[in-house]
Amino acid sequence: MGMTLTEKILADHSDQDTVVPGDNIWIDVDVLMTHDVCGPGTIGIFKEQFGAESKVWDKEKVVIIPDHYIFTSDTHANRNIDILRAFAKEQSLPYYYDVGTKDYKGVCHLALAQEGHNRPGEVLFGTDSHTCTSGAFGMFATGIGNTDAAFILGTGKLWVKVPESMRFEFTGEFPPYIMAKDIILQVIGDIGVAGATYRAMEWAGDAIMNFSMEERMTLCNMAIEAGGKNALIPADEKTEEYVKQRTDKPYKIHRADADAKYCFNKTYNASEMEPVVAKPHSPDNKAKVSEVAGTKIDRSYIGSCTGGKFTDFLAAAKLLKGKKVAVDTFIVPATTEVEKDLHEKKWEGETLIDIFKNAGATIGEPSCAACLGGPKDTFGRTHGTEVVISTTNRNFPGRMGSKQSEVYLASPYTAAASAITGKITDPREFIK
Repeated sequence: MGMTLTEKILADHSDQDTVVPGDNIWIDVDVLMTHDVCGPGTIGIFKEQFGAESKVWDKEKVVIIPDHYIFTSDTHANRNIDILRAFAKEQSLPYYYDVGTKDYKGVCHLALAQEGHNRPGEVLFGTDSHTCTSGAFGMFATGIGNTDAAFILGTGKLWVKVPESMRFEFTGEFPPYIMAKDIILQVIGDIGVAGATYRAMEWAGDAIMNFSMEERMTLCNMAIEAGGKNALIPADEKTEEYVKQRTDKPYKIHRADADAKYCFNKTYNASEMEPVVAKPHSPDNKAKVSEVAGTKIDRSYIGSCTGGKFTDFLAAAKLLKGKKVAVDTFIVPATTEVEKDLHEKKWEGETLIDIFKNAGATIGEPSCAACLGGPKDTFGRTHGTEVVISTTNRNFPGRMGSKQSEVYLASPYTAAASAITGKITDPREFIK
């Protein structure tokens, strides 16, 4: 029997010819990523279990990216950065992107891609649930806890159960007002927040393969919101072009077998898709934008690993150019590279940063910012009963700060359209 893409990669990394769902296997790890929230705990367990003087298994394969609670006066958050900094120096780690320096990057999931750490066919673990984002590059990527990460730091291996695979195919062509965020919210709404628990979500079809790499990252990013172990999109020419611009390290492209077995198959007609939101307080509380249009909002938030990439801001800028926002609108680039692009790249003769400033939006520094709430001085954090439309990934009570706030998850198009009107607005009012 043939193997799915996930099974192919895991078999290759376990020196086995075949694996099947449910197998427990040792696999070799290509990249371990951690950040300022989980890094200190991982480091503590590593030193406790392997010895205070131990060295990591391969310093070329460890990537540390502070990004969550960084632009803050909170002493506990600052202490976490101190711990990362000391460990990176002690271990002579070449891929530590320190805040406050020219090396700083921003949100780990996009930084991994932009710095060439995402490569087809590889295995990447990260101490963050949205590590599944990297599956957009045809690799196995998933989030783990501090203990597993500490074990990898010492050995370069991990004991893993092979997941079942689900396949989501989108045939045809998406309408111009549809973004990847609409698609992942649609699918999570269809299968539920536990619908893909410990399963791989494999994306396929012409409509998916026509997405840019950044839009593919959005799709894979929110697999965890469906309970998924990982998500994947097969590598193609777009993948290779992106990767080769950023690294010359070798990689291996795998393909699912034609007779691969999936535990779930669903095919969608891309042309029939409509703009979607997730209503409070769960990512699977799906509604068409047209069904909630007119709901008053207090703020719009465009940023995060899910919605803070250049293509996300380009979409928002297309709607905001020449207009004024009716509510507080926050623009938070995910990384310093995105921030640079906002200042340099133009839409219809005007830089994106000028479009946003002229519209009355407030610009934040590259980071996770309000997506995870954070200390009280976190940029863009909700503080009361605000109703927020956001390009982030979770809308549980308190996720963006105040437990009294209500968060609607949406695409950058929908978030921008709603910012202009002050109420949830279908982007089709602006995109014909």
